[in-house]
Amino acid sequence: MKMRALAGLAMATLVLAGCGGRPALKPLKDQKLPAVPIGAARAPTGSELMAPSIQARPERNVELLTQSRQRGDDPFDLPPEKTPQ
Repeated sequence: MKMRALAGLAMATLVLAGCGGRPALKPLKDQKLPAVPIGAARAPTGSELMAPSIQARPERNVELLTQSRQRGDDPFDLPPEKTPQ
């Protein structure tokens, strides 16, 4: 029982130790950075390239009932007609 607890603790320690290390993004050997966009003063950094744009992650409006109002009478909401038999 004690051995399992130690093994679990060791595994948890290894998993948590791997979470903190994130090296900076760099291009591979013989690979160039992306071209500078037209009109930009400098090339975007790795973190700027990884951040999603506004179009990729639009803001959502969840307040759907802020402008609700009572529905008026519908002239086309008629009961079904009885057919002669």
